[in-house]
Amino acid sequence: MKLCNLASLDPVITESGRSGLQGASAADRSIWQEMQSDWPAFALASKRATEALGYDANDSEDADYTGHEHQVTRAQRVGQRLFRDAVLNAYDARCCVTGLAAPSLLVASHIVPWREDPSQRLNPANGLCLSALHDRAFDIGLITVRADWTIAVSSAVDDTAGDFWHQAVADYEGREISLPDRFQPDPAFLSHHRAEVFRR
Repeated sequence: MKLCNLASLDPVITESGRSGLQGASAADRSIWQEMQSDWPAFALASKRATEALGYDANDSEDADYTGHEHQVTRAQRVGQRLFRDAVLNAYDARCCVTGLAAPSLLVASHIVPWREDPSQRLNPANGLCLSALHDRAFDIGLITVRADWTIAVSSAVDDTAGDFWHQAVADYEGREISLPDRFQPDPAFLSHHRAEVFRR
């Protein structure tokens, strides 16, 4: 019932004609506002609360939501699973460029790279749901997203790249990406990607 109270505060739900329960309290509204204003901090507080109730954090492969790195046998991105789940759920587990709906082939791609801004590592608005191919192309600046939500394809790859390059990447030039109802990509992050990563 508590989740249904929170659902009544979610514009994505209410604008679809659903209502949730109508008994949302001041505490429910406060929780909703806290979650919306700083989602990564809310996720960390939620983790700590579940641990206080006896949840075994070791049962989760990636239970630390602080967005830092720790040494195992290699550097591991702590909190990456939380970020992936949030981004893929926001995009209904579909690549925002191609519509591919095979989760094992999808990546929660950071717009501002992980290494550049620790404060945005777990922010779902710093993510795009991309196929593994398009994630790689985005990471190395062969594609980007313009301010009007259309794909820009770099001229760094020429016509000799072959038919697959054209069919899988180049032919998406000018097409709009699919946007999620919540956690839409932050235009400032995309502007950074166009200026600092994209290869003209």
